[in-house]
Amino acid sequence: MERFYITTAIDYVNSRPHLGTAYEKVTADVIARYKRLCGVPTQFVMGNDEHSQNVFQRAEELGLAPEAFCDQMEKVFREVWAKLDVSFDDFIRTTEERHRIAVTTLVRRIEEAGDLYEGEYEGWYCVSCEAFKQDKDLVDGECPVHRKKPEWIKEKNYFFRLTKYRDRLLAYYQANPKFLQPDVRRNEMLRLLERGLEDISVSRTGQQWGIPLPFDSSSVVYVWFDALINYIAAVGYGSDEARFAEWWPVDLHVVGKDITRFHAVVWPAMLMSAGLPLPRRVFGHGWVNWQGQRMSKSLGTNVDPLEAADRFGADPLRLYLVKEIAYGQDGDFTWERFEERYNVDLANNLGNLVSRVVAMAYKYRDGRLVAKTGNQTPLAVRAGEAVMRYRKAMDQQELHVGTAAVFGLIDATNEFITRSEPWVLAKMPDRQGDLDSVLFDISEALRIAALMLWPVMPSSCADILRRMGEKQPITALQLGRDTVWSNVERQVVKGPQLWPRLEIQNPKIAETIKVEMKGTEETMTSDIEPDTGPITEETATPDGEEASGSESQRLSFEEFVKVELRVARVVMAEAIPKSKKLLRVTVDDGSGERTLVSGIARAYSPEDLVGRSVVIVANLEKARLMGVESDGMILAATDPDGRPVLLTVDEPTAALPGSIVR
Repeated sequence: MERFYITTAIDYVNSRPHLGTAYEKVTADVIARYKRLCGVPTQFVMGNDEHSQNVFQRAEELGLAPEAFCDQMEKVFREVWAKLDVSFDDFIRTTEERHRIAVTTLVRRIEEAGDLYEGEYEGWYCVSCEAFKQDKDLVDGECPVHRKKPEWIKEKNYFFRLTKYRDRLLAYYQANPKFLQPDVRRNEMLRLLERGLEDISVSRTGQQWGIPLPFDSSSVVYVWFDALINYIAAVGYGSDEARFAEWWPVDLHVVGKDITRFHAVVWPAMLMSAGLPLPRRVFGHGWVNWQGQRMSKSLGTNVDPLEAADRFGADPLRLYLVKEIAYGQDGDFTWERFEERYNVDLANNLGNLVSRVVAMAYKYRDGRLVAKTGNQTPLAVRAGEAVMRYRKAMDQQELHVGTAAVFGLIDATNEFITRSEPWVLAKMPDRQGDLDSVLFDISEALRIAALMLWPVMPSSCADILRRMGEKQPITALQLGRDTVWSNVERQVVKGPQLWPRLEIQNPKIAETIKVEMKGTEETMTSDIEPDTGPITEETATPDGEEASGSESQRLSFEEFVKVELRVARVVMAEAIPKSKKLLRVTVDDGSGERTLVSGIARAYSPEDLVGRSVVIVANLEKARLMGVESDGMILAATDPDGRPVLLTVDEPTAALPGSIVR
């Protein structure tokens, strides 16, 4: 029977995990959840590496026994992983008895194979890496990872005959071209193997913190040799042979690119020596950088994942890490970029879609949606295509591509709403069947999108599925069966706004305010879905009221009240071809959607606008600009450089679309 065993690297516990550490765990969790969603029995293992000299030294600094310090840090790490909704099935610590048994058993088997011998090591040792370094590994005499000069040490050690396995490793790489991914990591290890290997130390002398060698109690097993064995210890090696036979070999090791050599060269050679099956695949992911620098405890370039999750929630952080970083490559994190993607992907896009679907379902059908029977609609076809792209990408660990396929379906659903104009169909007695079809289709597309996105955003997508009428728990759903387009009647459920938009402040202060009149390229527009803006799902937007008109010169009160200034929420925005200044903007003004042409493209991209609450002149005479009819004007100020600065609503949930500005 098919099953899936996935692991991450175990972590040193000398300090709290940073966002780079969390990236590995989150992406592995996405893969594990995807496999479960496919109906595959899955074992996802994480853990802590506690036999480190860094850990021992940190415990000494705090005046604690190392075991007590490790117990404290286990709670810290588990708290972070719980906050990020990481669904590991097992959490192993290298101080556990099952791990000691596995290490002792494997070391004995390697010794029996004649692959251990006693010698003396003299050379560089990076304490932060807990790894021996050759001169060729250093950059300007320093460890390239930690930017510190290693220590020169000389001590008696036991060595593993790694050189013996060089040819067998090359043969395994050739026979299994997907063993190490992505290809850039594979190429690096092939070059390493082709240049030749050196035997490696498997012990340290003069230390008590660690697992003693079974044949020499004066030495402990070297921390890296010790740590790698956790992957078989967690599934019963040496202690539960039936369980070990069930789950080994591992299907996927997820590790950072800086430790690929240990997992793709040293670890397979250890298993070969012991006569055990090799891992099926190793994936060496890239680093999450902070403003261009690698996140590192020793370099002081950390971002605490709890702080990031506390700002906007775990799901927005998980989405950023998966969607914005091409899996296998390095990525960058800044608070500004995180906030931007939160607004674009969640507040403006997915969250807005959920609100619109639920609001229209209640406004027009009291939340009860039924489908037309017959041929598949265009949106159903798009959903089927998205599912195929998603599954292909996820099966190849292209997490960013799979997530993009889901957002392609979300975008297609928003576009379908704009083209179908359900608010127009609602006013046409002879088109009520078409309205039923549109409302059901957008809810079904959203249901399928939420199911695919669940491995990335488990809590939020479970909520969206519930709102779209899904009654089964997520654990009962399966990707292959439940992403097939359904025609089952459903009751949509209301809920609070998922992701309120963040108001990101423009750094420049607007000095003068002017209303830009029709007939110029600076004229502003807006248009959204009528009656159903992206505010909340508790109410549909009210019909608009009318106010009055304005001029740029002094007006009497009687003249002023003719100008109708109204709050509107931007539903969609796009560039106008051949214009550097104009955007075509669709807004919800409380009575319906309208299109405006707005000269704000120099300061705002289309994706920046969606979801914002703006002020429009609603009763301005229509004008045609660059071939697009503009039905109103968005108000903006100008900064000292002449760039537009939108006038936005301070409390959008209080001043809903259609609210009069006085």
